Amino acid sequence: MSHPNGSSNGPFEASPLPGDAVELGRFLDAWGIKGWVRIQPHSADTRALFATTEWFLLPPEARFGKGFSAFSAPVRVQVADIKTHADGIVARLQGMDDRNAAEVLKGARIHVSRQAFPPAEEGEYYWVDLIGLEVVNRQGEHLGVVRDLLPTGPTSVLVMDCTETVDGVDKPAERMVPFVSAYIDDVNLAERRITADWGLDY
Repeated sequence: MSHPNGSSNGPFEASPLPGDAVELGRFLDAWGIKGWVRIQPHSADTRALFATTEWFLLPPEARFGKGFSAFSAPVRVQVADIKTHADGIVARLQGMDDRNAAEVLKGARIHVSRQAFPPAEEGEYYWVDLIGLEVVNRQGEHLGVVRDLLPTGPTSVLVMDCTETVDGVDKPAERMVPFVSAYIDDVNLAERRITADWGLDY
């Protein structure tokens, strides 16, 4: 890949993160000898990793990034190949053809533009779209704000930040609701609200 300043940075092209970038996982380590890398996805839903050949990478957080030197600012890369394997997901980037090249990626964080996600099926939602939504029950009572989606086998659980009053004092708390149709009445992304059949005292 050529650069205007005449220098080459291999497969990495300096590029700001898109405004709608979503972190989907990180590189674990080299896989095989032909430039493949194992990926640790952040979610069981990995469709978005396979949906685009353009990824944006950030260096690892400080606690993971000891000795990381491949790049120090966001870069854009092109995915040459990606597949599921017994080890999980493995990928190869354009311009990375041997194990030594792949090893420099260890710890780097993978981001994809939200626009590049494939459309969700009817009644299905991407976890990233649920984060930050308010959850209310059928009585209109505030249950919390979605912080995370926890996969638990065949189903997922909404993890919400909420407040509970203990001895007259409001304290931060956590509430969980299974994300299944038996308890979730409606997900309104436009209004950023989820309605659940769930009591404050459950």
